Amino acid sequence: MKFSQPDVPTPPRRRGRPPKDSARSYGETRAELIRAGLAQLTEKGYASVGIDAILKTVGVPKGSFYHYFKSKEAFGQVLIDAYADYFARKLDRFLLNADYPPLQRLRNFIDDAAQGMRRYTFRRGCLVGNLGQEMSLLPESFRQQLKEVFEDWQTRTARCLREAQAAGEIGTELDCDRLAAWFWIGWEGAVLRAKLEASTQPLEIFAEGFFLRLQQ
Repeated sequence: MKFSQPDVPTPPRRRGRPPKDSARSYGETRAELIRAGLAQLTEKGYASVGIDAILKTVGVPKGSFYHYFKSKEAFGQVLIDAYADYFARKLDRFLLNADYPPLQRLRNFIDDAAQGMRRYTFRRGCLVGNLGQEMSLLPESFRQQLKEVFEDWQTRTARCLREAQAAGEIGTELDCDRLAAWFWIGWEGAVLRAKLEASTQPLEIFAEGFFLRLQQ
């Protein structure tokens, strides 16, 4: 998936050793840690991401992590929320764009995602999909959080499909909620294969099959 630097809120300060670097504010440093964590988790699994590597990327001394987050689990929860917020805005940018017919909006999202994967030479995938694949190794608190993110994406997609029905692009007998769930179940698998094969062909094959189903 295309990766961007999402805006993140500045929460209350956590207990822990304050960093020696006083040039940046608490909020600025915390936001940089979140951006660095997002970049790591779109490429690697949660279990393999080292906090020390993230601290080094941002230039935060070892031992200062707990000044910003109470635990790695809490850090992961913040990353999921930040990615979910970023990706919801991305989906709305495409799926609510009235300059295009509804189905073309979905095609535009797919095309943009393919371009993003090429841009990062297929190193980065979907953070939520990546975490879902290693759920057995993750804190249990992540399960419901990830499920709710997928449900949100499906809701936004189903809304676009209902607009396609209203515009006469697809049949009124189609169940848009189930189609939206099908889209995200299949899309995450296509992203995994695209990353594995370093090719956008899995995305293209999935999209072709999905749109064919809409026309039946």
